Amino acid sequence: MLSPLPPLPFDREVIESILPHRAPFLLIDEVLELEPGVRTVARRAVRAEDWWFPGHFPQRPVMPGVMIVEAMAQAGAVAVLIEEANRGKIAFFAGIDDCRFKRVVEPGDVLTLTCEIEVVRGSIGRGRATAHVGDELAARATLTFAVER
Repeated sequence: MLSPLPPLPFDREVIESILPHRAPFLLIDEVLELEPGVRTVARRAVRAEDWWFPGHFPQRPVMPGVMIVEAMAQAGAVAVLIEEANRGKIAFFAGIDDCRFKRVVEPGDVLTLTCEIEVVRGSIGRGRATAHVGDELAARATLTFAVER
């Protein structure tokens, strides 16, 4: 029997019940929209105290592109790992394609992260992900994942 979904938006406590990530590497603050196995929209407030800013870069703090990609992947992982068959599992990166960065992300920005799952075959799947700041595209990528068996 499928367990009911908690009401949206999900906060970090609910996200931690779905994803294995923990601070400081949990990069989404809330889930705004969710269609299990299909689509997720999540949000991340970019904070001046985020652990990467002192070194990236001291005079010009910029969120590293790899962290933006990881945040998009975590949003997608919610859609995959909330499914009953995948509960308690880990979704690993299997590929990043067509990744482009279109805008600098800095402290004070709020990222809206969307991932639409395109195909799943067995334990392998692919999704198209975007990160926006307001109406501006910050990054996009096609992400391939493998759910542990």
